[in-house]
This record gives sequence, structure tokens and C-alpha cells, in this order.
Amino acid sequence: MMTIDRIVRLMAGMMILLSLALTHYIHPYWAFLTLFVGANLMQSGFTNICPLSSILKKLGVSEETPCSS
Repeated sequence: MMTIDRIVRLMAGMMILLSLALTHYIHPYWAFLTLFVGANLMQSGFTNICPLSSILKKLGVSEETPCSS
């Protein structure tokens, strides 16, 4: 089952890999996308506020952790 935490980590990883591919094949300025994703992950760690998490909650995605019973 996909939870909010799992989707957020998956999307962050996919965005970083996409950014690296675009930087390599298209234009070096795509590296700023990697910078943005990293900065967003850092601020989320400090403030516990994540825009994607808020959107997923409004869409009704489960907040359960995989280990909860």
C-alpha cells in the first residue's frame, strides 16, 4: 500500500534522477531543479511542512506507516 511518506520519498528520488538526466542531456541549468528538491527536503526536515504531503492528504492518501498495525 502506498502511504504519504512513501510517495514523497519516491517523488523526491524521481525528481532528482530526472533533473540529473536533463542536466546531462539538455542543459546545465536543469541542475537548479536538483537544488530546489534538495532545499525542499531540508526545509521539510526542519519545519515538518511538505507541500506534496499536504496535497496527498487532501486527496485522501493513507498516512499509515508500513510497520503500523
